[in-house]
Amino acid sequence: MTDKKSWGSTVMGWFIVQDPQQGGGTYDAVPAADSEADADAIRRAAGGTSATPNASSAQPVVFSTPPPAAPGGAVDFDQVYEAAGIDKNERERVTRTLELLNSLPANTDETVRKQIVMASLRAFGVPIEQIIEAGAQELQALEAYIRTGAADTAKLTEEADQRIKQYEEEIVKLRRIMQERVDEQNGVVQRCNAQKLEVQKVLEFFGQEAVARVVRESPKLHEPEAGA
Repeated sequence: MTDKKSWGSTVMGWFIVQDPQQGGGTYDAVPAADSEADADAIRRAAGGTSATPNASSAQPVVFSTPPPAAPGGAVDFDQVYEAAGIDKNERERVTRTLELLNSLPANTDETVRKQIVMASLRAFGVPIEQIIEAGAQELQALEAYIRTGAADTAKLTEEADQRIKQYEEEIVKLRRIMQERVDEQNGVVQRCNAQKLEVQKVLEFFGQEAVARVVRESPKLHEPEAGA
């Protein structure tokens, strides 16, 4: 049997394999295809093109309608598949096959496993090619969904970074204006107090009582507030 890691990435890097050394939550992208025939077969099943040196750089249009959002990282897979044009019957073929595979004991011999599954699928009356096509379509849709989300995230992040930069520049500008105004006011206080001392010499010459009387009687003057 062909090792999964040798042919898994035949289409757009869709396939992943679980690393048994790292446990349940870690997955590694698999390396390049072992056989171009395998690669072309799955590409054709998924509606793609034959392998070329630059095929991985091509980004085919997968979604016929906008795919759903994923609030909190939760994905509505049925809506993703619907947006990719995979109808319910096609999805059910993959689901029934997956349920059948998962129902077999984990230690079942691979040859026996394949015989059981193939016999059961033939009993469903669905051509194997249609199940492969539907499965490949689902993988294609999921990969496209990941890439679409990554592109949207990159765009949002870039825009947010630009806005943050603008805000940071504005904050620096405002802080500079604030400091300039504080420095200006400190200069005003210093110069005004110095001038007050000069004018005060005149009033001190006439004496405190005379100044107090004139301040009380003058409609132009207000007595200083207590503690001013």
